[in-house]
Amino acid sequence: MNMAEETAVKKLVKLTVDGKPIEVPIGTRLIEAARMTQEDVPYYCYHPGLSIAGNCRMCQVEIEGIPKLQIACHMEAKDGMVVHTKNEKVLKTRQHMLEFLLVNHPVDCPVCDQAGECWLQDYYMKHGLHDSRVNEDKVSKPKAVPIGPNVMLDNERCILCSRCVRFTDEISKTRELGISNRGDHSEVQVFPGKQLNNPYSGNVVDICPVGALTDRDFRFKIRVWYLKSGDSVCGGCSRGCNIQVHTNLDRPQHGTGRVKRLKPRYNAEVNQWWMCDAGRYDYKYHDENRVLAARKTGAQAFEETVLKEIAAKLKASKKTAVILSPQMTNEELYLARKLFRDELKLQHLYLASPKKDGFSDDILIKADKNPNRKGAENLGFTETPEKFESLFGLSAKGEVDGWIIFGQDLLSLYPKAREVFSKLNWSLFIGSNENETSKLAGFVLPSATSVEKDGTWTNFDGRTQAFRKVLEPAGEAKSEIRFLTQLGALVSSGWSAQTAEAVYQDLAAKEKSFPVRSYADLSGTASAIRVQAAPTVPSLQQYDNIL
Repeated sequence: MNMAEETAVKKLVKLTVDGKPIEVPIGTRLIEAARMTQEDVPYYCYHPGLSIAGNCRMCQVEIEGIPKLQIACHMEAKDGMVVHTKNEKVLKTRQHMLEFLLVNHPVDCPVCDQAGECWLQDYYMKHGLHDSRVNEDKVSKPKAVPIGPNVMLDNERCILCSRCVRFTDEISKTRELGISNRGDHSEVQVFPGKQLNNPYSGNVVDICPVGALTDRDFRFKIRVWYLKSGDSVCGGCSRGCNIQVHTNLDRPQHGTGRVKRLKPRYNAEVNQWWMCDAGRYDYKYHDENRVLAARKTGAQAFEETVLKEIAAKLKASKKTAVILSPQMTNEELYLARKLFRDELKLQHLYLASPKKDGFSDDILIKADKNPNRKGAENLGFTETPEKFESLFGLSAKGEVDGWIIFGQDLLSLYPKAREVFSKLNWSLFIGSNENETSKLAGFVLPSATSVEKDGTWTNFDGRTQAFRKVLEPAGEAKSEIRFLTQLGALVSSGWSAQTAEAVYQDLAAKEKSFPVRSYADLSGTASAIRVQAAPTVPSLQQYDNIL
């Protein structure tokens, strides 16, 4: 055995959990070791992204040779340990801990917005099942108190796990929350003169295991058991946080949109367990103000009619400019380059380049609010803002007489664009949402949003992540890939319908900046879609997606 092998061996310890031998790295908490053996050790205060508090006492286990039960979230695995997570002594202790937590709990599950994903409900059914032995009145505390623009606090439901306090201390570092008073009068409070309004406030709702902290945007909108869940990637900035998209098509309830909320999805390399509020609440555009049908000169038209007219214009003149967007997927940008630059030999192919000077921080938020600028650069779209804006001068001189615009609201972003837009012979807007540009464009085609199509984005540090379709496109919307392949077939032979994955495989085979060749191999960074009922949290086996 050489030194490297000997060092590797020393990094592992052997222990037994409920009769199952296991090897884990030195420093592994027992709660994680138990998870590796598929044993469900319950917990409230523990979170792998936060410091250890050890105050809920739900994760107590028995370790042979130690007279008292130990909390698995704090105790590290040691060589030779024999651990019991579900013997009679442990199970009885869990029941007692639940009884303590429920002494003053209002048990208002029928009207609690957390019902269906409440850990107190789940653990009571699994480990409690006791009748209350307390005849005295319960301690009353403030209920339904808005503590910020996004979060509502109900202190009667709070079990004082301190997750929210630790989040604001350790992750957002804004320290708005604390626990005041003593004993059963203790409660979470916002510091005087403050609100919980940091850019990550919604995460405290995600990590609250009970109904103490609820989301004011989602509150009473729909019961969670009516939701479907699909994995995707946030397009709010160049970070590319992994997210879950929660949707409902069958029961409109109080909300009319199909997308009901977004939740962060664990990715150790990108966003860990968190997401910012800007990305979390920027979901309504998937349903509101949508372009739902093709248009010609303001009137609804057949998609085929629009495409045929555009194809005729492209074949008749090379004076067309194509304006692409860093919101587009790698597959769409690749096909656009292939069609307009390689096939049609157009000289004016641009990437619209809004400034990169948005809000940013050192946690997750990036200044560049485009999810795929890096991917566009990898595909050769490296124009400077000055070069892009030269398009307006060319259009004013008549050297460019038609624009094809993908998604961007150029007329709002660039005052000079508005000045020359009316001088164009024709214009086509391909986008998902109405804006100033779509309203004035001569032709319009409705495109799908990111939750309505497959594709990949490459984030700021070069990580390409795949996402899959969660919803069918609204109205007559289609992916840009569909429009590009249809247009290609009208102007040249050899073009046919393709899936996003097939386009990506072609792209990856030709572009050195995309070494991963298939969506399946990208699943480690942003996994393939899983459409299912929203989980009724939690077990440790599920925590990667829900904590």
